[in-house]
Amino acid sequence: MRTVVLSAGGTGGHLFPAQALAEELVRRGANIVVMTDGRGANFTRAFPGAEIETVPAASFADKGLILKILAAIEIGIGVIAASLKLARIKPAAVIGFGGYPSLPVMLAATFSQFPTAILEQNTVLGRVNRLVANRVRIVAAAFPIARFAPRDTSKIVMTGNPVRPEVLEAANTPYDTPTLDSPLCILIFGGSQGARALSEIVPQAIALLKPDVRSRLSIVQQCRPEDLEKVRAVYDNAKIKAELASFFSDLPARIAGAHLVIARSGAGTLAELAAIGRPAILIPLPAATDDHQTPNADVFANAGAGWRVPQDQLTPQFLAAMLEQAFALPEDLAKRAAAARTLARPDATQRLADVIETLEKAA
Repeated sequence: MRTVVLSAGGTGGHLFPAQALAEELVRRGANIVVMTDGRGANFTRAFPGAEIETVPAASFADKGLILKILAAIEIGIGVIAASLKLARIKPAAVIGFGGYPSLPVMLAATFSQFPTAILEQNTVLGRVNRLVANRVRIVAAAFPIARFAPRDTSKIVMTGNPVRPEVLEAANTPYDTPTLDSPLCILIFGGSQGARALSEIVPQAIALLKPDVRSRLSIVQQCRPEDLEKVRAVYDNAKIKAELASFFSDLPARIAGAHLVIARSGAGTLAELAAIGRPAILIPLPAATDDHQTPNADVFANAGAGWRVPQDQLTPQFLAAMLEQAFALPEDLAKRAAAARTLARPDATQRLADVIETLEKAA
């Protein structure tokens, strides 16, 4: 049985596509080895049946000179460790999903001349992916790459971003076009890094809506634990029905139940919004590396699937006016939901698996 090595960081944006590909490759008869940093023990549940291998890794981000030197040494040790493990495993292909734990693995794989590919989920090539993009044989992309593309653009293959089975299931739910007096559901989420500003601004904006709109609203909002009571107080004072939680395990189903989503514009969020087909107000995270969430949101906005609002323009008054206008034109919301679906690649997992098999055959 052939073996495919997957290497990914620990965040959901990197992990979910790797999980989806692993499941598809197993269906196609492959053995999976996941290679990551010392936190790999946590990956056992995410990749049932896969062999988990760990190698030293470190990040250069936001560090002084001495710490950068120490990180480089750690990465060098990781490359050696990964090289030894890959020599033992003899993989048919090695696939990177970004995140600093994948760097030593992908460097080792290219040094050893194994067939290699990376998946870039964003419109801007991530820092680790751009370090190896010119060395790997294929760059699979979820969206057209706006910045830091490899020198040889012929190696870019548009596959889309694999999504979880729960997302594909939620995608079967048609958009429930509201009327001018029907109930309205707004879903708000921002991830662990991006939730604070949304918790501060969005509830205030919704509280400014006219009473006849507020009476129709049902809010579902992800908040940081420390923000829950403050956000709840705003909605309670405005007499708005709201369900708040620090985490929703059924987020795809929540997206499917929403008439409008307010969110950050990470790659995973956009892939799920497109697959399920929901209109969104997207607020790029200002602190995102290389401002990659802005061109992500532009893809959505330019397709007519939603709106991009820079955070420095996001005031309660501005957002309230946007919401009033959106709800006054329910047919426009339906058109934006349909436009979102045009960006979806529900077969992204299969496309990516096909790319890997082509890569193996060419070796």
